[in-house]
Amino acid sequence: MHQFFGKSLSGNLSEAVKGLQSPQFIMLFSNSSQFEVHVKQLEKLYPNIPSIGCIGMGYSTGVIENGVSVVAFCGGISATANALEQVSVMPVKYIHRLEEDIRKVNASHQDTVCIDFCTGNDACALTTIDTALRRSGISLMGGTGDGGKVSANGRIYEDSVVYALVKNHNGRVKTYKENIYHQLGNYRFIASNTDRANYIIGSLNGKPAKQVYKDILHVTDQEILTQTFQNPFGKINGNDTCIISIKDVAGNALACFRQVNDSDVLILLQLGDYKAITKETIASICRDFPKRSAVFSVNCLFRYKLFSERNYMQPYLQEMSSLGSHTGFVGYGEHYNNRFVNQSMTCVVFE
Repeated sequence: MHQFFGKSLSGNLSEAVKGLQSPQFIMLFSNSSQFEVHVKQLEKLYPNIPSIGCIGMGYSTGVIENGVSVVAFCGGISATANALEQVSVMPVKYIHRLEEDIRKVNASHQDTVCIDFCTGNDACALTTIDTALRRSGISLMGGTGDGGKVSANGRIYEDSVVYALVKNHNGRVKTYKENIYHQLGNYRFIASNTDRANYIIGSLNGKPAKQVYKDILHVTDQEILTQTFQNPFGKINGNDTCIISIKDVAGNALACFRQVNDSDVLILLQLGDYKAITKETIASICRDFPKRSAVFSVNCLFRYKLFSERNYMQPYLQEMSSLGSHTGFVGYGEHYNNRFVNQSMTCVVFE
């Protein structure tokens, strides 16, 4: 399989797809003002080719902060794409589409991955998708786009999750999740007075959530939103920790980018040695896949901001390019199997 990456800083789609021939699957990453136009143009240029897209910044060896970028898989794969609508109400109503697509590509856990882009209500969307994928053991990776719009096969969707099933005919596929945080101290909190719909934590161990965070980290209200780069919350999920970023201060409560429920057990996290962790991730992928045809990843917006502020974004992409063909996009939340996480990197590797 060959992975194509094309870009146009001015938003010219024809420039971004220059040289793209015989794609079998396409992903589009566009800006908010041109997204709908680009979706229609892409479908005209490559009719009947499975495609998904969202509003976001694509990357390969550099991040396309405006304009448009295109990722395509050519040769050695088969793919199908579709959407589950009404994710805030009843996405299960459309689950038959995914079930049919699984049969259509003859998907298996060893050689097939599901890539998804979501407009929001990620936890509900992922739980629904997982009911179908779990039966075949198919892994999922993806993320949330910006602007509340996504696309599949030339059509724009709102309140939806679009997905593609990609089957590798030349070897295995495997998904990875990278966490650059570790636990800070022995703090453990029981969440209460939560607002699931608005992702709000009202209290931690019976005290106002905002005050608990401020007292431990000695920050002001204004500093909380930058401190979350250094110290997000974590939710323990078996042997794994899901990162929960703080989005805003809501009175004495904290609004987050991920749903927290009453009685959830949370910990406080501390930024680790992200440069060393990147090297460990690359080494792990190389051990698992001595030969790689492509790597596609989603990096959190907060990671992008953190790495950019520390002049590491460009070196990071250069390091990842040591794996071979590496592309991806900057997401507003990352998906890993049935989990919606923050401040993480998820990726899929094709043998």
